[in-house]
Amino acid sequence: MCPAFGSLRVGLRMRRTATVLSGSACCVYGLTFTSHFYGARRTVGYVPFNSETLVTGKLFEDIRDAVFDLADPALYDTIVVTNLCVPTASGVPLQLLPKEINGVRIIGIDVPGFGIPTHAEAKDVLAGAMLAYARREAEAGPVAAPASRPDLPTVTLLGEMFPADPMGIGAMLAPMGLAAGPVVPTREWRELYSALDCAVVAAIHPFYTASVREFTAAGRSVVGSAPVGRDGTAAWLDAIGAATGTAQRLTDTAKNKVLPAIGVALANAPIKGRITVSGYEGSELLVARLLVESGADVQYVGTACPKTPWSEPDRAWLEAHGVPVKYRASLADDLAAVDAFKPDLAIGTTPVVQHAKERSIPALYFTNLISARPLMGVAGAGSLATVINAALGNQARFDKMSAFFEGVGTGDTAGVWEDTPRLRPEFKAKYAGQRIAAAKAEESVGS
Repeated sequence: MCPAFGSLRVGLRMRRTATVLSGSACCVYGLTFTSHFYGARRTVGYVPFNSETLVTGKLFEDIRDAVFDLADPALYDTIVVTNLCVPTASGVPLQLLPKEINGVRIIGIDVPGFGIPTHAEAKDVLAGAMLAYARREAEAGPVAAPASRPDLPTVTLLGEMFPADPMGIGAMLAPMGLAAGPVVPTREWRELYSALDCAVVAAIHPFYTASVREFTAAGRSVVGSAPVGRDGTAAWLDAIGAATGTAQRLTDTAKNKVLPAIGVALANAPIKGRITVSGYEGSELLVARLLVESGADVQYVGTACPKTPWSEPDRAWLEAHGVPVKYRASLADDLAAVDAFKPDLAIGTTPVVQHAKERSIPALYFTNLISARPLMGVAGAGSLATVINAALGNQARFDKMSAFFEGVGTGDTAGVWEDTPRLRPEFKAKYAGQRIAAAKAEESVGS
């Protein structure tokens, strides 16, 4: 997945926000197709280019003209312009665009596939840029008030999550005299001011480093981990209480209210089986914690996201429970874990799922099947059990399919044959050599 898909989705979800892409036509086509496949019902702007406009600087002028044409304050609060790989590598200077046109904010970001490892981190690129802009506005003078503003001090929630989770977190915080604030990335511009005007920031997704820098610059402290499982919820509430100066008796009240219910929910939805977890969403460690507390034997956790100080509580807890954690895990790392641990269930990206199923191991796609359910508090405690246990129960089906298809071969010998084809590697080597020689001959022409 091109990482720009992450930042593109953030912009497309925001109200009164226009999105413009600058990149190769094939890239823009793929990104817009995928965005509309996932339900974006808005136009994506595109500024085309060719070799001449790229190298002469005309592309920047074209982008500037497009932004001026779009900047209608009746329609938009913000225009986001994103450089993809080629314009980024060529140094198209989006930072030279006007910061504001007719009262419409202009934000330019570079999101190249060669520089941003995951689409999850690309969300942080745009969220951080928007927070930086909003912070400067707030520092310069009065800003528009959010549509709704709690009377209590708020906890800003950093990182996308299941829609029910913020409500559950708000219920947990209420006995402490706190309220759940906006979720960053936000859905409208004014929520950014509210997010900055918080008592503390909860880095639910700990890799939002650009956003954390802006909160830190605004004088806000950041707490890692999340209220996941019984242990995670207890530790997180203690950390939030300490960061906000909440009286310990109020924190204890909140814990006493929610922890027994989480314990009951976990006990009523046990998970038994050996599981490997991998993905690129950034919540892999949280999911693994919940699985362990549900009784699962988690053998490996791989995340494509980086190690940060705000993921340290989760890493320490998992490794204390015998679960190894691999940051910046590659596909090779994840596949090797499946082969080494031979789990009863593999949770991961699509190639990991395919790899596992080829070996008759049940598997679940992390993004669509695991991320799309609550994880926090009581609601999260039993949420994974249904889908996990259903997948674990599919082993007999995989064994039946494997038995049915046994002997049909793989690769060059796949299929049903009267005489199994005989591999001839010497032919492959011969013709490979001929191709290499022909290529070298073509290169030498004119040298």
